[in-house]
Amino acid sequence: MNFSIIDIGIIIGYIILSILIGFWISKRANKNLQNYFLGGNQLKWYFLGLSNGSGMFDISGTAWTVTILFVYGVKSVWIPWLWPVWNQIFIMVFMAVWLRRSNVMTGAEWITTRFGNDKGGRLSHIIVIIFAIISAIGFIAYFFVGIGKFAVTIFPWDLSLTIGSIHIISEYMYATILLALTTLYVIKGGMYSVVATEVMQFFVMTIACISVAWFAMTHVSAEEINAAVPNGWFDIMPSWNTSLDWTGIFDQVNDKIAQDGFGMLGALVMMMFFKGIFSSLAGPVPGYDMQRVLSTQTPRDAAKMSGLTSLVLYPPRYLMVAGLAVLGLVFVAPTLKAGGGEIDFEKILPYVINNLLPVGLKGIILAGLLAAFMSTFSAFVNSAPAYIVNDLYKRYINPHASDKKYIRISYIASIGIVIVGIIFGFFSASINSLTLWITSSLYGGYVAANVLKWVWWRFNGYGYFWGMLAGLAGSTVKFLFFPNTPDIYIFPIILLMASVGSFLGCLLTKPVDDETLIEFYKNVRPWGWWKPVHDKARKVYPGLTKNKDLARDSFNIFVGIVWQMTLIVAPIYLVVRHYNGLIISLVLLVITSVILKYNWLDKIKDYEPS
Repeated sequence: MNFSIIDIGIIIGYIILSILIGFWISKRANKNLQNYFLGGNQLKWYFLGLSNGSGMFDISGTAWTVTILFVYGVKSVWIPWLWPVWNQIFIMVFMAVWLRRSNVMTGAEWITTRFGNDKGGRLSHIIVIIFAIISAIGFIAYFFVGIGKFAVTIFPWDLSLTIGSIHIISEYMYATILLALTTLYVIKGGMYSVVATEVMQFFVMTIACISVAWFAMTHVSAEEINAAVPNGWFDIMPSWNTSLDWTGIFDQVNDKIAQDGFGMLGALVMMMFFKGIFSSLAGPVPGYDMQRVLSTQTPRDAAKMSGLTSLVLYPPRYLMVAGLAVLGLVFVAPTLKAGGGEIDFEKILPYVINNLLPVGLKGIILAGLLAAFMSTFSAFVNSAPAYIVNDLYKRYINPHASDKKYIRISYIASIGIVIVGIIFGFFSASINSLTLWITSSLYGGYVAANVLKWVWWRFNGYGYFWGMLAGLAGSTVKFLFFPNTPDIYIFPIILLMASVGSFLGCLLTKPVDDETLIEFYKNVRPWGWWKPVHDKARKVYPGLTKNKDLARDSFNIFVGIVWQMTLIVAPIYLVVRHYNGLIISLVLLVITSVILKYNWLDKIKDYEPS
């Protein structure tokens, strides 16, 4: 990549600023584990919301989103429903409040408040710890490979190194250095340093996003965009088929659509909605998103923080995505077509940065993307050691150690997780398989047991343990024997297997003891099938009321999904100068915001009366 001294100065200045902020704020983290991992529950919800949004803005996801917008047009906003992106709305509407009412430090510790401390409770507790640690290590390995490939396109220096017969390529050296620098301030300051640097990184990313959108809008006209795309590219509604024909414009894109398996987009959206409901009801996986919820001061703050995450993440991100896609359509597509052969559409982002952006703006964009990496990586590094220290070391090994001892162990755990992740990263040939196994198997087996834990009183720790294992086994079989079948179409089978394991595991064993169930129900107050527990709890807590908010929560989720979609679509329509779509999006944004203000925000309760 061609660099000026100005671009290099911006990037290096950003890295130095991140480290300085992390160290400056670190003194507040060393009092105890609560301060180190949760910021002592004293961090303001709006800082945590900015931090959470920053942590979800990653380089690989941005490159992929640019590609699908380039290929599928505005319809591409439906494809992230694969996760689904609107699980954040479920967390915002009710899940964050339920989680925060538990007053725990980690997702594994939360499990004990639900299933108790008998053998079943311990099994469920251990499997959550395993899930959290393995997924964190896998993602650190993924970050190692990803940032290495990205860094060699940013920095002009060759850092390759030969030690005896071992040759370490330049991208591995860059990755090791960047991971080490980020780990340094995370270890030093815990959650305080993570949030402080991520808030700064959010503003760096936002400046970068606005700059890209502005550059694209001033260098590409609406007429040029219209000439570069097929009919239907600006349509948002998902027809049964994509209805996009690139023949005569960019023929190879038709092959890309066929290869992705997204041709029947209407059917895919229906399947994604079905899967998304169950995935979202399961709640956040034990990681940085859950940790932000548990770090807030009150349950109401947890809900507001989750709502702010969508508000601050999507508009700036999609300004950048739309700007890069527009520049790619008009300036990069002719070059890709002229090159012939197999086309790697994911090279659109680096090509635009390298060849189209001017001096200064290039440095800002690269600093913003580097900030995206550092914020996502730091969130994982801070969240995973909490499970090792609080849920393993403190609970099973040394429950009476001093706070200083626990924090020193936290340092060791953080460094250990990063080192193990880097070791896996060096075996980059197998990282793709490792990442797919984590995302498809671990996450695929997570759903059934984690839905039942919220809504059914009879569900116990054994059911949770065997449900997780059954889902994991089904997902692993899919990955090993049916690797080319899209995960979304196998999901109903995996869900069935996990459900059978969950029901058999709990119905063949004793229920959770009444004391644990009553305390959990009194604190969290979920809706669902809790009548037997509610009746017993009323004898202990006469003022206890039943949660009757299911209908309102369901309506707010529907409104919230529309609200979130407008935050995604409006920036795209702005950049492509499709003003009818922009006006409709903004009108819907105002309407849904007003509804959520009065039907969600004003009715959030920190704790129910008991």
